[in-house]
Amino acid sequence: MDTRWFQDFVTLAEVQNFTRAAEMRNVSQAAFSRRIQALEQWLGAKLIDRAAFPTRLTPAGERFRKVATGLLNQIADARAEIGDAPSRNHVRIASTYALVSTRLPVWWPRWSEEGDITCSLEVGNVHDTVSAFNAGSADILIGFHQAAHPVQLDMARFDRHELGVEKVRPYASRALADSDRLALPGTHAKPVPLLMYSPSGYFARVVDSAIEQSSQPLVGYRAFEAEMTDVLGDLASQGMGIAWLPDSSFVSGRLADLVPVGDGTWDVEVSIVAYRSRVNARGVVGRLWERICTAPGAL
Repeated sequence: MDTRWFQDFVTLAEVQNFTRAAEMRNVSQAAFSRRIQALEQWLGAKLIDRAAFPTRLTPAGERFRKVATGLLNQIADARAEIGDAPSRNHVRIASTYALVSTRLPVWWPRWSEEGDITCSLEVGNVHDTVSAFNAGSADILIGFHQAAHPVQLDMARFDRHELGVEKVRPYASRALADSDRLALPGTHAKPVPLLMYSPSGYFARVVDSAIEQSSQPLVGYRAFEAEMTDVLGDLASQGMGIAWLPDSSFVSGRLADLVPVGDGTWDVEVSIVAYRSRVNARGVVGRLWERICTAPGAL
């Protein structure tokens, strides 16, 4: 029996796709499938319902999922306890680019107190960070959440703590806002240039909903698309169009030349939420979680 089989299985259980799980585990799909089959042979039970799409677990697989997750946590905890002190006090946090570059540098000194906890980051978009957390590659997940667009987590398995609420608003450079190029809400003869999130991104759904549900139609064209908030903010600063940005984008003061537009018509609120697995028994994770939940005024 190879402990990597457990990690493979937990990853597959979360992403429900052999190709995606193999990519995350950095092996070929053929090798990944062989390892899952080897685990099933070792257990003497079928764990995966291969007739279903997307891939799902059999009843035996659902039961073993809890066992596998618990064993992986126990192994990680044992290695940390037996190893050196830095490893025992180390946590892994998964979070988005936007929060890692703005909020986390403010929060971490409070949470780590006098440096008794060390940290490594798993940084990516919402899908990748949630997948990493689900697969056990991170101890804590910190990300954006909106009730209309929830992240794909089984909340029976996780603790949740809200760190604060941010507004996502449309912004433009002061020069553009004062010019006749930005005659809101736009017309078919003179549409507004929009700097939008890539369709696969989390904020794309949030912003699209804000526009669609508004009582005032916005007539614009997609002048630019990008996944990262920083890119859209920089383009907006250069007068290229309107970008929807969360409050956290302005923490460093880098985008001070931008002004909100639309008088709140296309604003939307999102929460910043932290998650941890209830089966993660590592002491350092428990200490960090307590500090996250009790730290005064996260935002």
